[in-house]
Amino acid sequence: MSVEAKVIEHIRSILEKFDNKYMLNGRIKKSKVIEDLDRYDHNLMEALLSDKLIHDSYTEKLANVEVFKVNQFIEMLEFKKYWEDSYTKYSNKIGLTAGGKFIDESTDVVLDFPFKDTVLKAGMSKEDLENSNDADEPFLNEVIAKPEIDELFEPKILVNARRYDNSDRGGYETSSISDDDNLIIKGNNLIALHSLKKRYAGKVKLIYLDPPYNTGADSFEYNDQFSRSAWLTFIKNRVEIAMELLSDDGVLLMQISFHEYPYLRTLVDTILSEDGHDRHIFDMNVLVRHPERALTADKPFNDVMEYTLIYSKNYNYEMPKQIIEKTIDKYIYTVDTKTKPDEIRELGGKKVEIYLPKNVKVQKEKADKNNLHRETVRGSIREKNSSGRYYVANIEPLIDEYPPLTLFKVPGIGDDKLGFRYFELPKKGLKNGAYYQGMPQSSNITKKPYPNFVDFVKEYNSANKEGVYSFRNGKKPEAIIKKYIDIFTNEKDLVLDFFMGSATTQAVAMKMGRRFIGIEQMDYINTVSVPRLQEVIDGEQSGISKDVNWQGGGSFIYTELMEKNQGYLKDLQKSKTVQELMEVYKRMKENADVDFRLDLEKFEEELNNFNSLDERRRELIRILDKNQLYYNYANIDDENVRDLVSDNDYEFNKIFYSD
Repeated sequence: MSVEAKVIEHIRSILEKFDNKYMLNGRIKKSKVIEDLDRYDHNLMEALLSDKLIHDSYTEKLANVEVFKVNQFIEMLEFKKYWEDSYTKYSNKIGLTAGGKFIDESTDVVLDFPFKDTVLKAGMSKEDLENSNDADEPFLNEVIAKPEIDELFEPKILVNARRYDNSDRGGYETSSISDDDNLIIKGNNLIALHSLKKRYAGKVKLIYLDPPYNTGADSFEYNDQFSRSAWLTFIKNRVEIAMELLSDDGVLLMQISFHEYPYLRTLVDTILSEDGHDRHIFDMNVLVRHPERALTADKPFNDVMEYTLIYSKNYNYEMPKQIIEKTIDKYIYTVDTKTKPDEIRELGGKKVEIYLPKNVKVQKEKADKNNLHRETVRGSIREKNSSGRYYVANIEPLIDEYPPLTLFKVPGIGDDKLGFRYFELPKKGLKNGAYYQGMPQSSNITKKPYPNFVDFVKEYNSANKEGVYSFRNGKKPEAIIKKYIDIFTNEKDLVLDFFMGSATTQAVAMKMGRRFIGIEQMDYINTVSVPRLQEVIDGEQSGISKDVNWQGGGSFIYTELMEKNQGYLKDLQKSKTVQELMEVYKRMKENADVDFRLDLEKFEEELNNFNSLDERRRELIRILDKNQLYYNYANIDDENVRDLVSDNDYEFNKIFYSD
């Protein structure tokens, strides 16, 4: 037996002592073990290292200090699903990989991704982008290894808290927040999500995500630098924390184009599945462009579809049904049996009257609640409908015994007032029979499954006119967000969109009486997103306003993650010359938190060898300590931090974090 096989036997015996925390039905909950090792859970690590074999196999003495080689230990767990065998590390699992590791098991973090909205503009030239407002968007794609992260996800200080309502167009300072308040946060969405965790974990009913599509079709050709694996890791980091915010009956929706759709589903299916349970519940296929109208003639084909992947928080979640009010439109038949039954026989435990066609008169009448509806027994009705099942089991076998259109009157079936149901053999030459039913009495509504295809071409064509503020090609129509909110939420439920963009999700949520949270790090949050929501409060009438009879009202709180290194990061991104870049670096040397491992003299020698603006920018971004992009809330009472926070914001933070 190999060392690894022996080690796993020891691991099993140790983990079993933790009750069901790390074991389920005799199997190791690998993801939970890795998660707790990643955060250096003392109880788990002490239990493992107390075992001599594990201790000897995975520790090393350095400078008289014993070090647990936790990364090697985790790699053993990650790459061997059933460690007792001798297969290669890939033989037990199929999945997306990068750099020799499965992406779903990666502990790396992608801090950001470039051009959230401009990558949607596949038909635009570089010159078009340079002349648009979106061209100033930061172009940051940094992968941070897990060992380099210790404070990145700590809750952050929130500043510039302002309340917007119909009492003051420009908003006003606020020091309080309640569970009923809507919230907008400016800052990196991954970091902001972790700051939301304490207050909102388990409380969000619907998360709608419209992430960067990673089309690879724009003229920047960034895919040689920003790979699919980085994009998928970027999504993974955010989905994992987002699921912690969902309520038990909540759902996560992600809208995407064909470019990454299959990879996105493969990834999210994997990271959200456990022990054979799948949280994927539905795919909505959305027609967004007219099939005959191409955006550009040089495209290889006309891309007209987008896809919405929908996942539940609960493994037992059931997809809601359409609620449709019953009408009399379909009730147009009358059935008249002219004589006594031609025969009576027992079928399926019921005494059935049989009428030959010559003694039956079936005719159409004007729709009336006292008439009957004719339902053909075909498709899913044969298996999923009680009348359909009865027909298949008891009437259909008699097709060769009785003439076409013979009628069977079956008592004690159906929920209408008749107390019986008529079944009819098919016409000559046809294969499907039918049954006649009266209007159901149990309810005035019927429930039907939603189709997995919707046509929103018209709404997409006019989306840019909605919300007063233009946001070319980066804006979803309000109607599609309304559809999702209608399906999955009720009034006062909480909706989250952390790729906020032009605030379509938040505008729709407000108009539909839902609470919302929005996160956006771009500066257009103050020139497009917030002003749009102010217009909603004032009662603007675009989008779904007339459909929901929107009259205005509502409020929201705006706040920002308190920038530290993030400010330097933005300045580096905006620098257009080497001189501007070096001015930022000069300020960084005075006040920024840089990587503690940096040898400044050697770094500057190397930096001076770069003539390219982009190369210098990349190196200066690299040396910034990413743990210090924003100020940690844990340090709000430190003297050097407290002086930077207003009394108003100080009180707001204390209330927000329930401290």
